[in-house]
Amino acid sequence: MRRALNATMFFAVLLLIWQLAVSSGRWSPVLLPGPRSVLEYLMSAAHDGTLAEACWVTLRRLLIGYAIGLLLGLPLGLLTSTSHFFEDTLGSLALGLQTLPSVCWIPLALLWFGQTETAMLFVVIMGTMWSVLIATDTGARSISPIYARAARTMGSEGLHQWTRVIIPASLPYLVSGMKQGWAFAWRSLMAAEIYVTILTGFGLGHLLHYGRELSAMDQVIGIMGVIVAIGLVADKLLFSPWERFLHRRWGTGLKQG
Repeated sequence: MRRALNATMFFAVLLLIWQLAVSSGRWSPVLLPGPRSVLEYLMSAAHDGTLAEACWVTLRRLLIGYAIGLLLGLPLGLLTSTSHFFEDTLGSLALGLQTLPSVCWIPLALLWFGQTETAMLFVVIMGTMWSVLIATDTGARSISPIYARAARTMGSEGLHQWTRVIIPASLPYLVSGMKQGWAFAWRSLMAAEIYVTILTGFGLGHLLHYGRELSAMDQVIGIMGVIVAIGLVADKLLFSPWERFLHRRWGTGLKQG
């Protein structure tokens, strides 16, 4: 309750500062619209269905691409952790490609797949897979060797050891990697939607792009706010409960305030 109150007060102060900046007259309303103008745009977009449709299109692409990225990144990360050979080859490749900005994948996606949904998904997958791979590799290597030795002493080997010992013990790292992969997937998809126009659906990135083209700053700021809100909701509903549970389960409790 206290934390929710702190967050509410903080955002209320930000809105007040925003309104004072607009009222000062130092910036043109065309460049910096007030909170009321942005709210009016969001209400209008919600009323005519534009906002809901864009959110659905973006979330559908995000979830599909993110799921495929996880299915590829998790096993490859476990494979990388098994030997120095894979760490020096696949691990180095993943580290290098993770540092590549998401927008760099867009020309390649367009040349390979054209202006299609596949191009969108390719960019999201590339933004997700490598960060998940690295986090999985790090988590598996961070487990104390005594766990594996104790498991072997009790007869656990091969797949049983991985599914019952290694993976459960590395879950805190895996969840952190999944959270990081979600953030990279968001950034990748927004870059793809801004630069790639396809007729199969207009997402939030397209609304952001059209707002810029039309110099409609209320639309630009409003869509940015929606993107931030979706990210916060996803973190609170999907990742924070798992992180708290795993930190309690593994005796590394989070700081409370």
